[in-house]
Amino acid sequence: MNEQSGTGEATVSVLASLAEIGRADWDACANPGWPSAASPGGIENPAIPYNPFISHDFLWSLEESGSANRKSGWLAQHLVLDGADGRPAAILPAYLKSHSMGEYVFDHGWADAYERAGGQYYPKLQVSVPFTPVTGRRLLVRPGPDADRHRATLAAAAIALARRHGASSIHATFLPEEEWEFLGAADYLKRTDQQFQFFNENYRDFDDFLDALASRKRKNIRRERRDALAGGIEVEHLSGRDLTEGAWDAFFAFYMDTGSRKWGRPYLNRKFFSLVGERMADRILLMLAKRNGRPIAGALNFIGSDALYGRYWGATEEQPFLHFELCYYQAMDWAIAHRLPRVEAGAQGEHKLARGYRPTTTYSAHWIADPGFRRAVAEYLARERRQVERDEAALEEFLPFRHEEGQ
Repeated sequence: MNEQSGTGEATVSVLASLAEIGRADWDACANPGWPSAASPGGIENPAIPYNPFISHDFLWSLEESGSANRKSGWLAQHLVLDGADGRPAAILPAYLKSHSMGEYVFDHGWADAYERAGGQYYPKLQVSVPFTPVTGRRLLVRPGPDADRHRATLAAAAIALARRHGASSIHATFLPEEEWEFLGAADYLKRTDQQFQFFNENYRDFDDFLDALASRKRKNIRRERRDALAGGIEVEHLSGRDLTEGAWDAFFAFYMDTGSRKWGRPYLNRKFFSLVGERMADRILLMLAKRNGRPIAGALNFIGSDALYGRYWGATEEQPFLHFELCYYQAMDWAIAHRLPRVEAGAQGEHKLARGYRPTTTYSAHWIADPGFRRAVAEYLARERRQVERDEAALEEFLPFRHEEGQ
């Protein structure tokens, strides 16, 4: 049964599971104008691009598989505002959290400082896609004349929900800049960070991209691609019906190997990949590297209407530069061939600069309940934003493009 939280004249439902809302109703807010089951290829809605990670299919797969649920510390508390027609007009994907894992916007230092001062940092309210450092809408509002009013209602309802749970804070992460500004005007603190993304400058093919690079950088990339596929390695692209359970078994072994080394315990379980493969096969691109027909490495991508999103990678054999080939060069090649404007290859990684990925600002917004703690965080964020801006300007000098080097 839905709980009810009144905010002014609006009534907002709190859903403890995506099972409580229909797929079409969720997606009408999350990806308006896009058919719920459609592959984005061939469909154009330039006003609001299709984002696979805020779809009901992706988020419900996380919840149903048990990857993101109460036991794993991600208790769904999705806010839903009904419109005059009785259907959801606005949604906020939110989770009550007992830790700060799987977020990629780091607040561990905040939690430590607050608890040393005698406060209780957890629970907190997380407005995000679990385990997914990808920018996308969080104020999921159906287009219309009341859109801004509905956004304001969601922002206020989140604060009311946080207070009711005794949460120390709200963290809305990987926001579009427009939503970052909107929440900043609604009493949320503003934070920035950076990722590295490839921008397709209408390249005809990968060689056309290479022609834009300085000679030494161009030679390095060609050498890396050649060495990555040495010894008879071939790369296979799988999507749609080709995403068999056997393919998922192979990829899950790669994912577990990488996840165990990076996080200690991988966030996603095997069931998740079966569910998301069943529901989103035409929106998934799995790249498998094979030696003598046997998979040895893989990279998983999701397809949006304006970007290819690289998500997970792993390998069971060492091969020089194979990581770069599968995660960066193959993704760039595919995006160019399919005329996608961007490749988002995940969080962090300054080594991406030399491979044509540009520093790109990411945005998050944070509401802090305790006034004294809020002031301290606000002062810290002001300094951090300035540093992020300086770092981004400095990193631009290391890009491999010819015009960047004055050639």
